[in-house]
Amino acid sequence: MRKRISLLAAAGLAAIGLAAPANAAGPVFMLTSPAEIGLFPHPGDTGKPQKTRVDFRVENEAGAPFNNRITYTIDLSALKGVVDVALDKEQDYGCTLAATTVTCEDWGIWHGSSVVGLDLTAAKGSRTGAVVDLTMTGSAEGATFKPATTKVRIGGPDLVMEKSELKAKLTPGETQPLPIVFGNTGTESAKGVALELKTTHGMDLVEQYDNCAYSQDNTEGQPWNTGWSTTVCTFDNVVQPGEFYEIAGPLTLKAAPHAFIDGLIYGVHEAGEEPKSGRKLVKPSTGKKLEARKRAAKGALRSADLDPWNNQHEFDFETKNTADLVAAGASLKGKAGETVKADLGFRNSGPAWIAYLRSGEDVAMTDIVIPAGAKVTKVPADCRAATAQGEQREEQLGAPRYFCSTSHVVGEKEKFSYPFELKIEKVVAAATGSVSVGGWAPGGTTQPRWDPNHDNNTAALVLNGKDPVPTPTPAPTTASPTPTAPTSPAATPGASASPSPGAGTGNGKTPNGGLATTGAATGPVLIAGVALVAAGGAVFLAFRRRVTGRA
Repeated sequence: MRKRISLLAAAGLAAIGLAAPANAAGPVFMLTSPAEIGLFPHPGDTGKPQKTRVDFRVENEAGAPFNNRITYTIDLSALKGVVDVALDKEQDYGCTLAATTVTCEDWGIWHGSSVVGLDLTAAKGSRTGAVVDLTMTGSAEGATFKPATTKVRIGGPDLVMEKSELKAKLTPGETQPLPIVFGNTGTESAKGVALELKTTHGMDLVEQYDNCAYSQDNTEGQPWNTGWSTTVCTFDNVVQPGEFYEIAGPLTLKAAPHAFIDGLIYGVHEAGEEPKSGRKLVKPSTGKKLEARKRAAKGALRSADLDPWNNQHEFDFETKNTADLVAAGASLKGKAGETVKADLGFRNSGPAWIAYLRSGEDVAMTDIVIPAGAKVTKVPADCRAATAQGEQREEQLGAPRYFCSTSHVVGEKEKFSYPFELKIEKVVAAATGSVSVGGWAPGGTTQPRWDPNHDNNTAALVLNGKDPVPTPTPAPTTASPTPTAPTSPAATPGASASPSPGAGTGNGKTPNGGLATTGAATGPVLIAGVALVAAGGAVFLAFRRRVTGRA
């Protein structure tokens, strides 16, 4: 079973296709691919056909997990004699290529997924200027898919982007310039250029220009949960083959007060072929215009290959910051036979937001131990039952312990509430359970290194106690907590400093759970995602929607 992250905003991909029927039942998923790609004419400068990779993805804009089986189909019939196709060996899991069709079988869509990568080359005898369509469709019970089409052209312009020299280690409020250099190493002119900049929630662009459009996030609730900010600047320059340009005005990046692990994507596209943003882009009125001026090429620029993968780069930042997770318990009273409600969970007191953008793993897990004498009769959607030892339990009601997960993002002031209902079967004076929050670990939670105060990571859940409000306590190390009936809070569920194999937890050298902190722009990993696989055993799969990225 594959589970992959949704980085459409980072991917710079344009969704092309028919609108779904207005009365379609169930969720509607958007298939995406580049609007157009160009291939070097056969046989290429080296005497061998040069590959260009095209990636097809599916975007889950609604955000709610979809768990049914899905079939994706890519029609290759129009490519015969013009383009040769091979499956990308890094992204061929569950996909087959037979005759004129690529078929991929998958199960479930969470935040979004990479479906398949194809390696394309111009076929022997194909003519320069030929254009064919490459289309992917999807089908699944209970869902509708918008198809995606990429136009494949033999020959054309090839815009390339130079890697910018940037500082990776930052402090909140720190600024640095963003140098931009791009060129055309293709066979035709690029008639106008669009520069696309994408930044995560903790990284801002200081300046604004009239020839740039800026995204506005109108999402209700927590806008930082849904994606990246987008800036698109357009230039009228006609970039001839072999010419290179640099931005002639200041572009400045600034780490926000809540910055922690953040990313930047910067890419260049031919005007009119830039990715279509899913959010509204607004142009300001500043009286200032960002210019591009011609310059000589530097050796640092990548070689020509008519490949959209050299249009863009990405960079990772780590800002020196912390995020304080605070557990929220409850003190409840009731008689035997009564049902009481308890909103349990935690809040992030900041100042930092936490986002595991590469791996897509959950930022935090809440471990809830139920007090003696009570039976859970209603379980929140994001919670799963466990035994007292933290092992998988099939029956969800009446468990002694529950694990509740977040998404891959926790905002800097976000609260997580898990509403339980408990029936008091037997009155036990001051029956005490616990609510603990931290990173995922086998059989419990572990304390993230970015959380500076572990004393408030545990709170008491008390039934019929004397004190109206439980007092948070430090997290002990007992591995197998059990409900008790003393007047003090029960032991915290066991924590392990060793996460499951292959899954980052934010405790070691990758504090974002898989987003590299070196700052090295080693390819469009955030841009297009990577092949992701589910990790761990039955307990891991039951309690976590967590994935591991390959950078």
